[in-house]
Formats: sequence, structure tokens, C-alpha cells
Amino acid sequence: MKKRVLAILLALVLVLALAACSNGGSSDSGSSGGKTAITIFNSKMEIQSQMEEMAKKYSEAKGVDVEVYYSSDTVAAHLSTRYASNDPYTISMVDAKDVYSLAKEHAIDLSDQDWVKDTTQAIAIDGKTYGFPVCVEARGIIYNADAIKKATGADFDPTTVKTTADLKAIAEKCGTGVMKEDWSLAAHYLAEVYEQHDDPDAFIAGIKDGSIKLADDQKFNALMDTFDVLKENNYAKDAAISAEREVTEQKLAEGEIGFMFGGNWDWSVINAYDYSKNMGIMPVPNDMNDGSSEKLVGGGSKYFFIDSSDNTSDAQRQAAKDFLNWLVSDAEGQDFIVNQCALVPAYSNITLDVKDPLGASVKKYADANALIPNYNYLPDDHYAKCGAIFQKYLAGEIDRAAFAEQVTDYWKTAEVGAH
Repeated sequence: MKKRVLAILLALVLVLALAACSNGGSSDSGSSGGKTAITIFNSKMEIQSQMEEMAKKYSEAKGVDVEVYYSSDTVAAHLSTRYASNDPYTISMVDAKDVYSLAKEHAIDLSDQDWVKDTTQAIAIDGKTYGFPVCVEARGIIYNADAIKKATGADFDPTTVKTTADLKAIAEKCGTGVMKEDWSLAAHYLAEVYEQHDDPDAFIAGIKDGSIKLADDQKFNALMDTFDVLKENNYAKDAAISAEREVTEQKLAEGEIGFMFGGNWDWSVINAYDYSKNMGIMPVPNDMNDGSSEKLVGGGSKYFFIDSSDNTSDAQRQAAKDFLNWLVSDAEGQDFIVNQCALVPAYSNITLDVKDPLGASVKKYADANALIPNYNYLPDDHYAKCGAIFQKYLAGEIDRAAFAEQVTDYWKTAEVGAH
């Protein structure tokens, strides 16, 4: 009898233990201590500490538990592991190309949200808005006006630099820096060759099928002529592939050089040094006379989407929507984007001044509708493989003809992303 009672008691304890485990505040339940809990994946390393601090304050103010995670893995690879384990983030920050490849299967339609009317940068697919633009980023030639004035004896006006010769005349006096990173060379500079064509898809298709000879393309040669000016006046010309990004950006910040190709994200590195306040970003000058010398290349950069799976509850999805609306419509949310994260807002209703000079330059061009759109569909391996080719050119190991040939060989098998 005692054995039977003991067996019953043990069975009851096991049942209670299993019940406790099934209601322990997991991501499936979407609650923590009775509060809705949401997770955010952040893929923008330079704002991780700000995101964590914001999550803490937001959780306390709104009664929603918010946890922020970061991974240095590629976005697609990292998220695929979360999907495979049925543990998706409530909100994921991804690149534009990831929205096109992931949204239909993994994201909810946000077309009815208030913020949609306040931005031109949201990503819609088949009439449904999936991608919430986190910020606007753009690239061009970063300049240090104080360094240029010291070298030339005259105030610097970036609007007067339209051609490659204009840039060369000044660069020979003040010097330049070239970042050797594959993402800077291929994902940013080489990408402008595609982006500055009226129809990037058709241009790439022409390279693939041989109907367009990259080595003979006017835009390619015009932009490479400009790159050669940066290359020939590079402070690290004799060891270009050994130059460290931080050293290059410090030299630009402190006025040892006058120019460097980059984007407003570089402020996160520049502001660590004794920087000049008279800095900004100007378009990449070239000799095409097609208006591209008056525009930066850029647009929405990084996008949030909200998970659509059964692993996320309706309460979590509503909390996620509330968070996105807070970023755009609430004074504290706007302050977080512009002042805490030093990002350029993608929303017309956010009128806070962008304080850093690179972001201010980008906002000026964005407000003037003077941005050439990003091409968001390059293959995942484009920056690594074409970046390695570009590095050989930077190092003087191959000439321009070989560079064009090897990029063309890459495109014979590479495929652009879905869009």
C-alpha cells in the first residue's frame, strides 16, 4: 500500500514539474512574469550598447520585456539557425536584400501602420509593406575641409568638385586615404558602377551574357579614373593592403589627409579621435556629365521586420508594432534614433537636427531628393569575391583590364538576389 501511495505521489510530482516547465515564460508563450516579452535582433554593431540601454528603459516604461541580441554572422545565416530551431526573433534587423528573400515566408504585412505614410524608404513586395527602414545611409567622398584649407590656402567648397580633374588638383596637395576592406571596395565603390546606370539589372545582365564589355563601359572607366586619384594620393600607397581602417579614419579625422571614400557610418569610428568639425560627404566626382556628381548613393539602410510564425504570439506582434511606432512617433523614440544612435532618420515627421557632420550631409542630400538608390540585390558573396579582386587592383597586382575581366568572370555564374 505504501509503495502504491509513493508511486502516486512521485507521478503527481512529475506532472507538476512538467506543467511548470511548459509555462515557464519561454519565447513560445511570449510572456515573462505576466508581461509580454519580445526579442530584437540587431545587426548594426555600432549601436548595440545603445540598443541594450534603450531596451532596459523601454521595458521599464512600457511594461514589455525587451531583449536585444547581436551576432557577427551574416544575417541570413544567423536567422536561418533561429528559424531551424523554431525560435525566431520577434523583430529582426536585416539588410534590404534580406527583406526580399525572407519577408514572404517570415514577416507580417505592415501596410496599415501609421509610419508608412511618413517614409519613402519602406520595402513593399507585391503591394505589402514588410520592411521598416531604420535609418538612411549614403556614401561618397568624405572630406576634411580644415585639412584641405591648410593644404590649399583656400576655403573648401565641395560643390565645386565635379570632375575627376577637380578632385585630383586638390588631392595632390592634401592626400587621401583608401580603406582596403572588401566591403568598402566591392559592396560600396564597385557597386556604384552598377547603381549609377539607369537600369542596374539590365547592366548586370549585359555583363553576364557578354553583350556589355565592362572594360569598355564609360561609367566603369569614369569611376575607376576617380578611384585612381584616390589610389595614387593614398598616404599608404606603398602598403595599401596593410593600412588599418582605424588609422586611415584617424588621419582623416585629425586632418593629416583630406579625402576618403566612405559613408556616414564612418562617424562611429571618426568620432573616437580628435576630429575636425568641418567635415562632410560629397558625391563621387566623375567625368560623365550625367548629374551623378551632384548626388550621393544611398537610401534606407537596415530594416526591421516582424515575425509571422506560430512561434510568435499576437500579443508579441502587437508589442512589436507598438515599438516601431514608438521609434517614429514618440519624442523619446525619435531622440533614440537621431541623438542616441546618431542615425539619419528615414521619416519626414522626424525633424530633429542630425548633429554629426557626415549624417548632416546625408540628410541634406536626402531632403533634396539627391540620392541615387542603392542596388540591394547583389549576391551574398559579391563583396568577398569582387572585393578580393579589387584588393589586387589596389595593391597594383593587376591592371584595370584584368580587374574588369575578373569581375566579368565572377558574373558569369553569380546571380542577383530575388526582387
